[in-house]
Amino acid sequence: MSDTSGAAGADQYAALPSGLTICFRDHGDKTDPAILLIAGLGEDLTFWTEPFFGSLVVRGFRVVAIDNRDVGQSTFVTAPPPALWRQIAARPRSDAYALADMAQDAVGVLDCLGISRAHLVGRSMGGMIAQTIAATAPERVLSLTSIYSTTGAKKVGQPALSTIRLLAAPPARTRTEAVRAHLRITGHIAGTGYPIDDAAEAAIAARGWDRSAGDPAAGVARQVQAIQRSGDRTAQLSRITAPTLVINGDRDLLVDPSGGAATVKAIRSAQHVVIPGMGHHIPEALVGPVTQYISQHAARVGEGGDHVRIS
Repeated sequence: MSDTSGAAGADQYAALPSGLTICFRDHGDKTDPAILLIAGLGEDLTFWTEPFFGSLVVRGFRVVAIDNRDVGQSTFVTAPPPALWRQIAARPRSDAYALADMAQDAVGVLDCLGISRAHLVGRSMGGMIAQTIAATAPERVLSLTSIYSTTGAKKVGQPALSTIRLLAAPPARTRTEAVRAHLRITGHIAGTGYPIDDAAEAAIAARGWDRSAGDPAAGVARQVQAIQRSGDRTAQLSRITAPTLVINGDRDLLVDPSGGAATVKAIRSAQHVVIPGMGHHIPEALVGPVTQYISQHAARVGEGGDHVRIS
């Protein structure tokens, strides 16, 4: 059984049959085609900024964004996080959840809202989750947009050594530390063409810290473990039939651009957009272009799930 509460644009909650509660926000006209936004590792739904939401709404879409499990206002699971050695060795605990479980969470929100089919948009880990939904529940998917994500294959999409060093720092334990860590890593991975707005990014990080219903460090560790448990998904991606758009930059130091190329290769007839100077970040300057790519891709898909020609 599931239920919702709250006004459009406010935090609402879906109680899933699994016992988890997934927080979401719902923007736009409920009669418009639905877009489901799935954020990346350790990101709550507010990392999709209001301009991003708004740009899709004015283009004629109902936009739903979720907090994945172990982040934001969604359920933080009770299983202990993996030890550091397990993360380094990519040896998940036996009680680890997988990307498939997170995909079921997202579909559960669609069920809660009575949305039978949606356009899926995921970035980074959220792209992996969206890919998983498209591969395992194709009847729920109108189109797929995968942003700076990868296939899980070990030889592609790997972070730069400089990024690994930053990620190896002790996790933030206070709001101030969280803001500093976010500025440090985001500034590093944002790409050469789009320097970050420190004030805006500090506000995003602080808001994410304040919204967290649990231990953010433990949540991130369990999400990393979910990616590792899911392994190489190339064969699974080859089963995707939904019209697919892959977007990535050419200066990504967190998920190497080879991950985007491998995703395109794995998914039949996928379209590929590479944005010069873009890294692992969607700055304000790219909100317009990225949302235009998404909306144009979605608009080419009829309710039957096939591409239609736009005159």
